[in-house]
Amino acid sequence: MLMTLGTLGILLVLLVGGLLTVAFHLSIIKLAAFVGTVAVLLLMVAYLTFAERKVIGYIQVRVGPNRVGPRGWLQPIADAVKLMFKEIILPTNANRFLFVIAPVLSMGPALAAWAVMPFAKDWVFADVNAGLLYILAMTSIGVYGVIVAGWASNSKYAFLGAMRSAAQIVSYEIAMGFALVGVLMASGSLNLSAIVEGQAGHYGLLNWYWLPLFPLFIVYFISGVAETNRAPFDVAEGESEIVAGFHVEYSGMLFAVFFLAEYLNMIMIAALTTTMFLGGWLSPFQGTSLEFLFSWVPGVAWFFLKVCFFLLLFLWFRATFPRYRYDQIMRLGWKVFIPITIVWLLVVGLLILAEVPPWFTA
Repeated sequence: MLMTLGTLGILLVLLVGGLLTVAFHLSIIKLAAFVGTVAVLLLMVAYLTFAERKVIGYIQVRVGPNRVGPRGWLQPIADAVKLMFKEIILPTNANRFLFVIAPVLSMGPALAAWAVMPFAKDWVFADVNAGLLYILAMTSIGVYGVIVAGWASNSKYAFLGAMRSAAQIVSYEIAMGFALVGVLMASGSLNLSAIVEGQAGHYGLLNWYWLPLFPLFIVYFISGVAETNRAPFDVAEGESEIVAGFHVEYSGMLFAVFFLAEYLNMIMIAALTTTMFLGGWLSPFQGTSLEFLFSWVPGVAWFFLKVCFFLLLFLWFRATFPRYRYDQIMRLGWKVFIPITIVWLLVVGLLILAEVPPWFTA
């Protein structure tokens, strides 16, 4: 109990420190919006776990959670309360400081990346010109939490899981980076809002980058699934092989923070795919004869619906595909995805040189 309260205290101090740091740079209104956004993200994570159990249950002809609250809708709240009061056990000879700080190293970048994410037109905390570069930096830092957790646990299972996870994340990070270079070339900007606005036009969803950059779109999303260690790329957490991977020694709130980071990264990948390839907050009927029927729908609603679509694919993959072998995952990343992205970048460059309309006229 004392360990649980101590860990909660550390996490609370880090959160308060982060909020105070942000407060020096944001107005009161933006600070309130920031706190509200974090609260909404955490609530989304809680109910994404509920949706996962329900969706997979329906796919497998089961009911899923149905006991806590009406039709099980309070199950995520019950899970959160249970984790808050579970005992945290530190392994013998573990590095106590790194053991506790590792989950924060995973969750911190997952939250920080949202600072430059445009939810709608002029609805972004920091509309920086190098937003895409910032996103790449933040999503890359998360691997340190995984490595530190595996090493600090003083467990061979955890260390093995950390090494496998780190190798997988680094491998697919390269393919994701090349895919985003294609978006950069097509839009001519590193600013996320400018990338979304570059997809506006008179053809609705046909103006979005998913069509001319279709191979990069597919590579990016599948690499995002692998990046988050989700099925069928979950060898780092293969229960039948290495118990639970890099966080095998974690319990209680420390485990919950890793859990939060994983689902926050899922939402981030879905949001990034939406922003880069599916027009962000833009309506799919923009510029078409159906635009007037949907003009009342706000941009943030379109953004949320697109994100939910990709999150549904995450859940669908887990219920459908068997886990890949480690050699299959490495082969797919290095011998398939990276060559595809390099070839398509060459195609994109030629299209830009030829000034082929309507996409590559920036």
